[in-house]
Amino acid sequence: QVQLVESGGGLVQAGGSLRLSCAASGRTFRNYAVEWFRRAPGKEREFVAAIRWSGISTYYADSVKGRFIISRDNAKNTVYLQMNILKPEDTAVYYCAAATHFGETTAQAIDYWGQGTQVTVSS
Repeated sequence: QVQLVESGGGLVQAGGSLRLSCAASGRTFRNYAVEWFRRAPGKEREFVAAIRWSGISTYYADSVKGRFIISRDNAKNTVYLQMNILKPEDTAVYYCAAATHFGETTAQAIDYWGQGTQVTVSS
């Protein structure tokens, strides 16, 4: 079992930055790739970024590439999502997720979910 708890969401102006954290518990955490998804109002949940358990490989959705950075600290059992140059269209609930296979971009392939944290970007 893996438990995921997100934090760091909030309200920010367009062009600003936020860093989300995902604290994981469960002794098998390091066996999973960790990903971020988001769900904007009225839209389906969509993939944002993924990172291997080793932290060596990362993968991003085109919409955030060059602006968001995913990283992990296995010693702290924490994954981060640094979000820069935020846009109003980044407004969503952001979810941390654990997947058996790296780079899963569909919600159906996720094994564990966090409860989500709200990010609101004002124009």
